[in-house]
Amino acid sequence: MTSIAKIDRWVLRAPIERPLANAFGAMSNRPALFVRITADDGAWGWGEVFCNFPQVGAEHRARLLDSVFVPLLAAAADDPATVRAMLDRRTRQMAIQCGEPGPFAQIAGAIDQALWDLAARRAGVPLWRHLGGNDRAAAVYASGIGPDDVVDVALAKRDAGYRAFKLKVGFGPQRDVANLRALRVALGEGATIMADANQAWSPDDAVARIAELAPPRPHWIEEPMLADVAPAAWRALAAQSPVPLAAGENLRGAQFAEAIDGGWLRFVQPDVGKWGGVSGALEVARHARERGIAFCPHWLGGGIGLAHSLHLVAAAGTSASFAEVDANPNPLRERVCPMTVEEGAVRLGDAPGIGFEPDLAALAGFVVDAGARTPGR
Repeated sequence: MTSIAKIDRWVLRAPIERPLANAFGAMSNRPALFVRITADDGAWGWGEVFCNFPQVGAEHRARLLDSVFVPLLAAAADDPATVRAMLDRRTRQMAIQCGEPGPFAQIAGAIDQALWDLAARRAGVPLWRHLGGNDRAAAVYASGIGPDDVVDVALAKRDAGYRAFKLKVGFGPQRDVANLRALRVALGEGATIMADANQAWSPDDAVARIAELAPPRPHWIEEPMLADVAPAAWRALAAQSPVPLAAGENLRGAQFAEAIDGGWLRFVQPDVGKWGGVSGALEVARHARERGIAFCPHWLGGGIGLAHSLHLVAAAGTSASFAEVDANPNPLRERVCPMTVEEGAVRLGDAPGIGFEPDLAALAGFVVDAGARTPGR
């Protein structure tokens, strides 16, 4: 059996002209942490760690990878399931002790991504096929629209091939309703429009805010309240909401089963860079399918995590599934993951793994830290 021989990682930051606002803050630059794992037979694969928040998160996660995770990978087989189980077991106590289960899960998720990419490349097949998919098409939606220039951005994305669009809300009732109404008028009755509150409202406020947003017929309301609000509050909100609820980017582990079996979500949104990697997302997708819930993975980072999300939707999604594609400029996505959107979908190719090799030379100006480690040395 082949084993992990080397881990390379790159911390990158891309400047942006205008901060990206959401209901809880703003991003002043676009960060990324790319990870490449090489096996002792020369096969390799790529993963990406979630690190949007806090804005110093990429460097921190790179240090955690170097100091905690790389030593654990010494002599480890390059099988995703085996490594995922080992990392969960070996890091759980430390993650709890230092109060950082999120960053630990994010690094483990990127390692899992890289091992799936490695396995598909070794097999000489695209990841979507390696995961058992039969259809190379992944439906997508343009996200991160708003709170400013919402119509201009959405129309530009429609011209680029998108047919579904997600508006950021949580900026005050009048502004939210005006933006959603403007999108409906501009895009037409047939357009699919979602709304994302980024956990902005209390359980009591969420009922009123969703009722105000309901007339323009949003496809879903995403994270209307904090992800860790008690299940009873989510059930109560779902029972009163005229709009289906979506969530998942801030759930981990057993919380997905609780939400899916609890019946308060109609769209579940695991993030391959926040928890579980490809393995965890596949488990969620299969469980969701059994319950008639749509699998719509979250992603708002660089091009490697986006590629994994696209392959997952093609392999494990249904006709109701979408992959998220950020509508805002990000060279760490645009220069990494080549894609064309036609009539709301991306058709993936037959190149092995995620289908491309990041051009590190073209990204050199964004690299702020890089390193390579050999596990056990």
